[in-house]
Amino acid sequence: MNDQAQSLRRLVSKLEASRERQAFRTHSARVLTVSSGKGGVGKSNFTLNFALALKTLGRKVLIFDADIGMANIDVLMGVRARYNLYHLLKGERNLEEIIELGLNGLPFIAGGSGMADLFTLSESDLNYFTSQIEKISEKMDYIIFDTGAGLSKETVKFITAADECIVVTTPEPTSITDAYALIKVVHGMEQEIPFRLVVNRVASQQEARQVTDKLSLVAKRFLDMEIPMLGHIHDDPHVMQAVKKQIPFSTAFPSCAAARDIQRLAMKFLEVPQVGQKDTLTGIKGFIHRWLKHTK
Repeated sequence: MNDQAQSLRRLVSKLEASRERQAFRTHSARVLTVSSGKGGVGKSNFTLNFALALKTLGRKVLIFDADIGMANIDVLMGVRARYNLYHLLKGERNLEEIIELGLNGLPFIAGGSGMADLFTLSESDLNYFTSQIEKISEKMDYIIFDTGAGLSKETVKFITAADECIVVTTPEPTSITDAYALIKVVHGMEQEIPFRLVVNRVASQQEARQVTDKLSLVAKRFLDMEIPMLGHIHDDPHVMQAVKKQIPFSTAFPSCAAARDIQRLAMKFLEVPQVGQKDTLTGIKGFIHRWLKHTK
């Protein structure tokens, strides 16, 4: 009887271990895009400091610099990337080899000239890219694509393939208008992408709320959709000082207003229930599925 009980316990233990291994294999990073309707709103700076804040909160984050022609995540950290996406697509390096480590060990992939090639891949090259990014996604909680500003077809493709999009705007009327235009175009493609808004360079919380209310009102009236505010970041002189030092402001000046804002924003991001596109896969498998669909 004891032998039988021990055999049963061993069997249960093996099943549990197998289940745990399977869970690990099926884990896939959630894919976010950070976008803006126009340039100059601090999108990349937000992406970098947001990723660092998530890392501080115990999450594994990978930044993918997807800003074609204007990639600058490495510049903001004062890191010179040895490799970029081009080396992967040409088969010269695998994905793990092109991942660079920035400040505080934050992993990122520099876009460089390879970003343009990503949209003209052959089927075999696309399959290779897919297999590589699926492998790395098992080790991450979030993959954040820092897209280009505006309404380029490449930016729209990243947004429509991701699980959700964080739109960065400022209180400037042109920035608000362009942010709405971006959301409207994506919505017009019949893509039910969850959007969340970050209002950068605000004078006060009240100003941030006013910007959000304007966008939310118009989006609800004409698009019948909700655009919740994820958070705001104060117009803080320490941000520009950090850019000149090529050090993220949340690291260079951890007690400044902008750094406190980004920390609160990251905590709220993790606290709010996360939603994906309706009736679709999430994570990197969903991203690749939607990417391929829009490539055809």
